[in-house]
Amino acid sequence: MNSQIHWQRPEASTALEGAVSPMGAIWRTIRGYILWSYERGSLHYDIMVTLILLFIFVSPHFLNYKTNRWSGFRISPRGGDPGEKGELIYQIQSSAVDTAAGGDVRRQLEKIIEPISGAVSITNVETVKDVSGHTQSYKVWVEKE
Repeated sequence: MNSQIHWQRPEASTALEGAVSPMGAIWRTIRGYILWSYERGSLHYDIMVTLILLFIFVSPHFLNYKTNRWSGFRISPRGGDPGEKGELIYQIQSSAVDTAAGGDVRRQLEKIIEPISGAVSITNVETVKDVSGHTQSYKVWVEKE
């Protein structure tokens, strides 16, 4: 008895042969984004770059990166040179201080300065006003502790 087994590949009779499922195409696109496999100048490359730029410019409005955003904030050593005690003069805009709530201005100024310079003690505070008498900024003399 000579028996040979013939293995035959079954014929594909379904209409889906060669068709790609929508989920497979989505996963391939995501994989291409993660592996950065698209050519420069292609639509997907432009989409990836746009998403990165959006993250860079929009995320600071929603995420707290613990950075100080002070405009008009100046630090200068007293007399041009820091003293032996490390005395500095800070000039802080009045908009950074809430005087309407009746809070202690000196304490608010200290809370603004300490994250930048560390532990300090305020030795003097001078209110800088414009010609009409409105407070523009505060000059604050501090010594490092």
